Amino acid sequence: MPGTPAEPLHVGGLVIDVHHVPGRKSVRVTVERDARIVAAVPRDTDRDALESLIRTRLPWLYSKVRNREAEAAQRPSRRFVDGEGFYYLGRSYRLKVIDSASRPVTLTAGRLQLRRDCVETAADSLSAWYVDRGRQWLPRRIGPWAKSLGAPPVDLVVRPLGYRWGSCSSRGALNIHWAVMQLPVPLVDYVLVHELAHLHEPNHSPDFWRTVSRGLPDYEIRRDRLEAWGASVWLPESP
Repeated sequence: MPGTPAEPLHVGGLVIDVHHVPGRKSVRVTVERDARIVAAVPRDTDRDALESLIRTRLPWLYSKVRNREAEAAQRPSRRFVDGEGFYYLGRSYRLKVIDSASRPVTLTAGRLQLRRDCVETAADSLSAWYVDRGRQWLPRRIGPWAKSLGAPPVDLVVRPLGYRWGSCSSRGALNIHWAVMQLPVPLVDYVLVHELAHLHEPNHSPDFWRTVSRGLPDYEIRRDRLEAWGASVWLPESP
């Protein structure tokens, strides 16, 4: 989350992380996929006014936090052994541990191959493989979407983003989580269009969703599918 962190706000038994974001004109409250509540606010936001706003959203926040916690509890763990399944662009590939290869992780003949001497660091090796795939594949995918939405050429960065699919920096660069490469292509497109729309409108306002719908008239269906997929993607275990 860009911006300057401020003292967290405690409202209704919830903890809200507050970030003062340069240039922001309104308050945006989100519940991250790890159930953290984040408020991105203008620099001059009054804390009492922010607390009052949060109180009006408490029913929604309680519901969203419960959903996020339930999703996290359902997330399956993965083992780095022969036959374990890992998604790539919506398809599950079985892992095969092999004795030798030019790279730690490769996708060959329909199997995701992991070099045996990398098993101990498999989480790092596999996430690095997703990053590499994303850096090659995503820029080609986003180009036509940027053109159709009238967005300027953008820098696209593939990196870990915690439990967020993507973000848009104040400089107009798009950050995309490498875990997006596990999603089916229509859902990858939704993430890309969503972030491109933020270049026009930083908030989830009616104008924002109109921009999204110009590119994806069925965006609501894709958004719901993305919610369902959230618990299926692999993320490394927290230390």
